[in-house]
Amino acid sequence: MTPTLVFDIETVPDVEGLRRLHDLDPKVSDRDVAEFALQRRRAATGNDFLPLHLQRVVAIACALREGDSFRVWSLGTPADSEPELIRRFFDGVEKYTPQLISWNGSGFDLPVLHYRSMVHGLSATRYWDMGEDDRDFRYNNYINRYHTRHLDLMDLLALYQPRAYVPLDDLARLCGFPGKLGMDGSKVGEAFRAGKIEEIRNYCETDVANTHLVFLRFQLLRGVHDAANYKRECELVRGTLENSKAPHWREFLDAWKAG
Repeated sequence: MTPTLVFDIETVPDVEGLRRLHDLDPKVSDRDVAEFALQRRRAATGNDFLPLHLQRVVAIACALREGDSFRVWSLGTPADSEPELIRRFFDGVEKYTPQLISWNGSGFDLPVLHYRSMVHGLSATRYWDMGEDDRDFRYNNYINRYHTRHLDLMDLLALYQPRAYVPLDDLARLCGFPGKLGMDGSKVGEAFRAGKIEEIRNYCETDVANTHLVFLRFQLLRGVHDAANYKRECELVRGTLENSKAPHWREFLDAWKAG
């Protein structure tokens, strides 16, 4: 069985990059730099969602299903730099050559990782292989949109139609899974400024757990899992999380039972 790796990233405004691009005085605080960029964005587009190349990665969470095992974790440590987190992600791709699973990974997570890798001068040889090193990657690689080596569930379920996109939280909860608990992407910036990086990492982990469960339901839909196998896969997730004493997994499991 090909390993599957569900992934999700959390980001904040790239203050250093914004200072450089706008020649801002070093005396201007990080908060004011970010607010300056957000106000410019609101004036230009009506929303404060910064361009992808100006998103600084502060957390990457993964859910790996390999062999008989399942695990969910955040890459690196809360103190690790952005390039170290990104390097660890692509090292995982190099090590496992997994099928990558995401929710809006094609529209957000992967492009952010591409741009930020460029900024930091990183390499990701296996990920970018389009048949030059491995002939199997010529027609099924991580880059081309309609290949399944990276499966963006949001994209595929909507048949690549933006007007058909739905939020992960809504679909997860409708399927009986916990959905988001306490935090969402709009609160990450505030949490980061407050030094709550561990809370951000925990939130990111629950997002990949939800995505993995939605992926299992999708595999049931397309006949990869029958009802019995789907139940076993869900119980593997549940059993793995029950072995953790982390409070966010206790909350996640309680919400799953309630659902």
